[in-house]
Amino acid sequence: MVQIGYTMMTEHSGPRELVDHVVAAEAAGFDFSVTSDHYFPWLDSQGHAPYAWSVLGAAAQATSRIPLMTYVTCPTTRYHPAVVAQKAATMQLLSQGRFRLGLGSGENLNEHVTGGGWPSASVRLDKLEEAVGIIRALFDGEELTHHGTHFDVTGARLWDLPDAPPPIGVAVSGDRSCRLAGELADLVIAVEPKAELIESFDAYGGAGKPRVGQLPVSFDTDHDAAVARAHDQFRWFGGGWKVNSELPNPAAFAGATRFVTPEDVAAGIPCGDDVDVFIDAVRPYADAGFDEIALVQVGGDQQEPFIQWAEKTLLPALRDAL
Repeated sequence: MVQIGYTMMTEHSGPRELVDHVVAAEAAGFDFSVTSDHYFPWLDSQGHAPYAWSVLGAAAQATSRIPLMTYVTCPTTRYHPAVVAQKAATMQLLSQGRFRLGLGSGENLNEHVTGGGWPSASVRLDKLEEAVGIIRALFDGEELTHHGTHFDVTGARLWDLPDAPPPIGVAVSGDRSCRLAGELADLVIAVEPKAELIESFDAYGGAGKPRVGQLPVSFDTDHDAAVARAHDQFRWFGGGWKVNSELPNPAAFAGATRFVTPEDVAAGIPCGDDVDVFIDAVRPYADAGFDEIALVQVGGDQQEPFIQWAEKTLLPALRDAL
């Protein structure tokens, strides 16, 4: 059975609100949750970017059942992989085994803040591969000294380790990242319902491992308001990963999407309250082989009505349909 998740979108809400939202999502019956990890919002209209790891720690204490996951953390620039390992081990302890560490090669939007320039995609993947190795070694309890191509670690050790380390997921968008995920990760992460990504992941060793996708939605009983909100806050989504990973700030995303129309956005994001439209948008992920799909409700002030509608209408309908 396909599991349906809830996204704590840090670009949409402040830290206390994010925790309230995931508590409500747990009570509503969502199967799991994921959390973005941003330093900037994509667009100024989103208006938020609190520190995801503090939010996750609070969420671990405020909930008791729902799994938690970064979607995704870049462990190569803004954070050193040895520090990411410590954060993730601590989260696994706080959540009593409900945490998964989602990793990716990052976006210039969030990583440029520490300086040093933004490397090419191939270098970013090289760094991600090395970072995963460091994190794995520390999860194993090693006292690690590592002098690699991109990272140095001297005498590092995690003093508080869970009995079982958090599973590691890797975000994919092409063959190279699928190889990395298939060989090194415990699950795969993607934001597009492309069967070829799952097939490539399986071919590189990922067969039988969880596959987690994500889909933005814009619920509102007023269809036009739902479309307007999606256009205002989520029109960046259609830019594709090659573009979205390179732009440096919200102003750049605003400029890059200035010709995107509300109709363009509505064609890619289900809007309104017609449950069949939402099912039709989720189904391609299930058909492509994803067994977990996290929904992103657009708009921080729309989380409560969306969660209420999901509990009563959307979640039962999705579980019947998929």
